Amino acid sequence: MPLPALNTFAGNPLDRAGDRRNDPEWLAEQGANPEALAMVLWQGKPLIEDHRDGPRLQWLGLEHARAVVPDRELFLGLWKDAPVFAVEVEGPVDPTAGPLQGLGVFHEMREAAAMLAGPDAAMAGTAKSLFDWRARHGFCAACGTKSEDASGGWKRVCPACGTEHFPRTDPVTIMLAIYKGGAEPRCLLGRQAAWPEGRMSALAGFQEPGETIEEACAREIAEEAGLTVTAVRYHSSQPWPFPSQLMIGLFCEVDSEDARPDQTELEAVAWLTKSEAAAVLAGTHPTIKAPPKIAIARTLLQAWVDGFEV
Repeated sequence: MPLPALNTFAGNPLDRAGDRRNDPEWLAEQGANPEALAMVLWQGKPLIEDHRDGPRLQWLGLEHARAVVPDRELFLGLWKDAPVFAVEVEGPVDPTAGPLQGLGVFHEMREAAAMLAGPDAAMAGTAKSLFDWRARHGFCAACGTKSEDASGGWKRVCPACGTEHFPRTDPVTIMLAIYKGGAEPRCLLGRQAAWPEGRMSALAGFQEPGETIEEACAREIAEEAGLTVTAVRYHSSQPWPFPSQLMIGLFCEVDSEDARPDQTELEAVAWLTKSEAAAVLAGTHPTIKAPPKIAIARTLLQAWVDGFEV
């Protein structure tokens, strides 16, 4: 029975075959399977077709994909026992103007995630994260030698010193702070100057080495808003392929409403009652716009409006 996927980019339906993809012979068999499929990415954008049931990933037969993009593939897993791959087109020219003409349109990943069904978005996000990691980690961090793909793209190995390198995931705590000391509970949203006008969201920050999730939550709230956290409760998590974070969604209780934006990460903060937060989600608040639908911050805000408590 699959686990519930509360957030965009979660709910990947594939069997990653992590116990088998280290076997080169098994991988070669998957690559030779006539039922093997491949999604196509270009500049981090997935190829999407306008299907009668709505937008969906365009899948090519693996041999077709290899003819278009030789030597740029990843093994993503098994889908109902059929092997699934991803290929990445390099270069500045949109392939739909050439070999992939008529097969769909490449969409930026945030835009694509808002269009696609959950499983499609999850598979595309996984492929983007892996391709981004490979592009950024082409050389051994131990000796500087150019590393080589292994395990279907889930590992890189240095041919000189033998060091193995694995895709990195950077943990980020993202939290909705709640103050219960007033006439009614209120939640805290913050705003970064670079965001679209009116946009506000939950506070967030990278977890540092030697730090627990709870400690990272408390530190970020103190640094960005000058508040002290007294309790933390986990809600859900979200893979975030920009390029490869794990968003750890939390609720935290704070002991004061004296929030002060640090003017470095945040330029403004706002306290909202549940009815005000509901108006933000509905798009009827006079000044505040909600986080995008694909963001876990919106999930947290909706959960609080629906009754989730710290």
